[in-house]
Amino acid sequence: MSTTAAEPLSATTLLRFATAGSVDDGKSTLVGRLLHDSKSVLVDQLEAVEHASRSRGQEAPDLALLTDGLRAEREQGITIDVAYRYFATPRRRFILADTPGHVQYTRNMVTGASTAELTVILVDARNGVVEQTRRHAAIAALLRVPHVVLAVNKMDLVGYEEAVFARIAEDFTAYATELGVPEVTAIPISALAGDNVVEPSATMDWYGGPTVLEHLETVPVSHDLTGCHARLPVQYVIRPQTPEHPDYRGYAGQIAAGTFRVGQEVTVLPSGRTSRISGIDLLGEPVDVAWTPQSVTLLLEDDIDVSRGDLVVPSGDAPATSQDVEATVCHVADQPLTVGQRVLLKHTTRTVKAIVKEIPSRLTLDDLSQHPEPGRLVANDIGTVRVRTAEPLALDAYADSRRTGSFLLIDPADGTTLAAGMAGESFASEKATVTADDEGWDF
Repeated sequence: MSTTAAEPLSATTLLRFATAGSVDDGKSTLVGRLLHDSKSVLVDQLEAVEHASRSRGQEAPDLALLTDGLRAEREQGITIDVAYRYFATPRRRFILADTPGHVQYTRNMVTGASTAELTVILVDARNGVVEQTRRHAAIAALLRVPHVVLAVNKMDLVGYEEAVFARIAEDFTAYATELGVPEVTAIPISALAGDNVVEPSATMDWYGGPTVLEHLETVPVSHDLTGCHARLPVQYVIRPQTPEHPDYRGYAGQIAAGTFRVGQEVTVLPSGRTSRISGIDLLGEPVDVAWTPQSVTLLLEDDIDVSRGDLVVPSGDAPATSQDVEATVCHVADQPLTVGQRVLLKHTTRTVKAIVKEIPSRLTLDDLSQHPEPGRLVANDIGTVRVRTAEPLALDAYADSRRTGSFLLIDPADGTTLAAGMAGESFASEKATVTADDEGWDF
């Protein structure tokens, strides 16, 4: 007998956030201070950090070592790889991604921020907003991170001057607003001394806002994607062909967004064939309804051709399919991306051959202008690309769905990831652009 699954629990008790900023702005120290002062560090972890700090000639424990775990990171005093940390307070649970500040590791910042609901961008109070600050703000805007915190760090080195903080906050907020960032919260801190990280600062009484942790605990976030456009990328076709299940044919995958119900009419893309859901299996048990992010198996009334890479959607809410993709990409490979280059495009569970038709523009971070027809993108560039795929794809706009509006461009020779792409408009403040004609391409 079919059962109805319980309603999903409220997801506001969990916050995914990332830290970003330029080199030596104090990201790892801030993370370490958050973990230490919120009592989220185990005794043996703290002892290991104290021992490592003493071996480097430091009297006080270097809290950055709580996240900088690679040997090269500790030797150079920098962050190279994304460090994920899990901690909790009585008010909320957190998944934190400490991302690198070096330009050559920008690709790792993209990885860490891609699933974040909030990004903390650090600025050294002595230097103000620099190029890497602007780059990270642009990436946060591209990735549609809904909340951005500007943490003006090392306030102790500028005498805790309110004017310094106000100037930096004004500069950054103006830049972020132009990018279309919906919300910026500026907080003056000293990660090394602990000012306004977990406890309010006694030396900055001119600041009346929340501490970093207080803001993280109270910022409104929602992971509820059940009301979004329903999408199920097919990962595997299940055909047991056993005596118990001789005719079983199920289409398994993780629901990317929305809700599916038994009896619902669905369309399989890119073929466009339609059917109705005759059953939903969840953890080996039949249910009447399933929602994101559950992994399920759908059974359809009709025996239609469905394979890995197909997208199951409600018939009345199907995205358009096309072989022409226009998107903004963050180029993350060492080798450049050039016009005419043949690549693989990976979208959800589907990978197709593609060719780079055009690179219309590259973003200039200083003034957000578009450099026309750059011809290629190099490592850490942000630009617009138009690609032609060998097979039709069903992409949502990234603004509507992070899961089904994103893709990767891959080098077919060695599998290297070349670029991370976001379909549709680049920034929230931009207008939609018109694609060029498609003549002269062999797909």
